[in-house]
Amino acid sequence: MNRENIPPQLSSAKKEAATRFLTDSARAAYSTRAVSYQLDLNIVGVGIGKKIKGGQPTGTDAVRVYVNRKFPKAQIPQPQLVPAAIRGVPTDVVETGRFKAFSMAPAPTPRDRFRPIRPGSSIGPPPMGNMVEAGTLGAIVKSGGAQYILSNNHVLANEDKLPVGTAIFQPALLDKGNQTTDKIATLSKTVPLSPRGGNNVDCAIAAIDKTVPADPTFLPKVGKLATTFPIDATDGMKVHKVGRTTGYTTGSVLDISADVNIQYDIGTLTFQGQILIAPDQGQMFSDAGDSGSLIVDRGLGRATGLLFGGSPKSTIANHISDVLTALQIQLAG
Repeated sequence: MNRENIPPQLSSAKKEAATRFLTDSARAAYSTRAVSYQLDLNIVGVGIGKKIKGGQPTGTDAVRVYVNRKFPKAQIPQPQLVPAAIRGVPTDVVETGRFKAFSMAPAPTPRDRFRPIRPGSSIGPPPMGNMVEAGTLGAIVKSGGAQYILSNNHVLANEDKLPVGTAIFQPALLDKGNQTTDKIATLSKTVPLSPRGGNNVDCAIAAIDKTVPADPTFLPKVGKLATTFPIDATDGMKVHKVGRTTGYTTGSVLDISADVNIQYDIGTLTFQGQILIAPDQGQMFSDAGDSGSLIVDRGLGRATGLLFGGSPKSTIANHISDVLTALQIQLAG
């Protein structure tokens, strides 16, 4: 199943769940309580997928209700229970923890400087106040004959706080980058983030300086993309990525149409129709600083998502086709 062939009844039931559970009050409550079985405090997202029993997916389509903490039913008052079905579609409660934007974290080790610059490496803007940040260069992209680096709005533009024309460095200054010698690009376009909801991408591009060489084809361990044309994420798709913090990791698509509340510095933002990824057993798929990583289908070698946040158990990504459309760009190869 991908976004184009979601059954109408399933799509309608998910939409009703999002309307009921991802309200303004839920966004306001998102960062005020750590753990609660109260629905507007506990639910962090809704989506679709096969119902899971005993840790394994079944053949039954369900509306997924993602929660900070999953409690035994006996502990939850009846009014706070997730309904067993919505519009005749079964529900499935899945514990993910709270979602947040993966912008930056203290660097445990210096990140490398690469020339030519390449995807999967550390990038960041100038300091803001006493804060220095780092994220991941997801891909080299092109538009109108010019080349750009692609990452998230919150990585390149610090959640719309930085203007077009801001310098971008590789490696990020957090990772021992040098403001005098390591400028590689200039912020050129962002898709604004909306505190009122209605977000479907967190992305921005920066024009690569003409003196800086770039290699769009090099992704450590992932390899060269098979084609610059993206592929739509499908339920269960095996994927991998290279990020600034966790490096090379693998996982699988858990949801292709999740509506989620995500904690940013500017507040809790709601995103619609996102990809959720579960890590392969025994590893994390992503962590703070991996934002901006390109997510690639392991089977066909085609780009499918742009990583921008997550929780201890799940990673969240934009559909890469939505990103390319929003910024009017193409992947370079």
